[in-house]
Amino acid sequence: MSTNDSLSRTPLYNLHVELGAKIVPFAGYEMPVQYPSGIIKEHNHTRTRAGLFDVSHMGQVRLSGAGAAAALETLVPVDVVDLPAGNQRYALFTNEQGGILDDLMVANSGDDSLFVVVNAACKQQDIAHMKAHLSDRCNVEELADRGLLAIQGPAAAAVMARLAPETGKMLFMDHGQVKLVGVPCFISRSGYTGEDGYEISVPAEKTEELARLLLAQPEVAPIGLGARDSLRLEAGLCLYGHDIDTTTTPVEGSLLWALSKPRRRDGSRPGGYPGAEIILGQIANGVARKRVGLLPKGKMPVRDGAELMDSSGRRVGKITSGGFGPTLGGPVAMGYVETALAKIGTALDAMVRDKPVPVEVAKTPFVPQRYYRG
Repeated sequence: MSTNDSLSRTPLYNLHVELGAKIVPFAGYEMPVQYPSGIIKEHNHTRTRAGLFDVSHMGQVRLSGAGAAAALETLVPVDVVDLPAGNQRYALFTNEQGGILDDLMVANSGDDSLFVVVNAACKQQDIAHMKAHLSDRCNVEELADRGLLAIQGPAAAAVMARLAPETGKMLFMDHGQVKLVGVPCFISRSGYTGEDGYEISVPAEKTEELARLLLAQPEVAPIGLGARDSLRLEAGLCLYGHDIDTTTTPVEGSLLWALSKPRRRDGSRPGGYPGAEIILGQIANGVARKRVGLLPKGKMPVRDGAELMDSSGRRVGKITSGGFGPTLGGPVAMGYVETALAKIGTALDAMVRDKPVPVEVAKTPFVPQRYYRG
């Protein structure tokens, strides 16, 4: 814990300070929002070379036992039972109203073991949720003694191949174990930027050594939360608590792709998770509002919370994420609009300080995703 008893520190806190990071409170942790080079340079470095992110504040959990996959399926609308060993999948915890409690990644580690990564702000409630609902069917173990690093960008694969050649054979969403800095680490080829890259779970006491090894590679620079947000926004990826939350369902959130076919009405294992009837009903019958990408016209960014109006001045939705997209060279946003207005090209106005800023419904991602699929 830090001197401020309400905030925790990751194993890399001292390294962030040494590197000149501006530290801010985030999800209960003291985290780097940017380094001296600044958010735009960090963003562009990740898009052109490779950025290193400290994501150790996120929750890491192991579910183990023969019934772990079937047990987890009682909490998520996702196919976990048929997830092959060595692969991971995006998933969602839902509530009885079909709202999203959190989004998460789940990997099949083999040996009747699942590796789960949950968001930092939801970590304690997610672990309590799993323990309350799964403990009678499998072992739920928080891996509190581990750090988590993400290396993202077009040079990430070359960097990792230098340190662990077998990582070069991995494809997007592959998961496995490699030895780095002398210890076994969990690794997945995935991330939160739209770029190719890897996420590495490492024992806490080795996290700084691994971070320093990665930063010693000529392509790699440290990246803070500011650029992490602009990168994920350009990639059209949701931020929990903004673009999705307990008041939004996966269908409203335009996450239909994440709702596995075996768990749908005509699938082999339909429903069986909280809010299933509501979500399956929405898949069949549609929803009144949807998450969309939005491109503001001109240079004025629109921010989270700005109301969206149609041409008659009627409120039709709101912005949930917004900012400047350095790769795109202009402002980008996401938000919810009435489904009838969700068509690409629809013109709306975002209210910024009581003045209308023209925006247009746009396709996401705003910049091409470059995941490595082989």
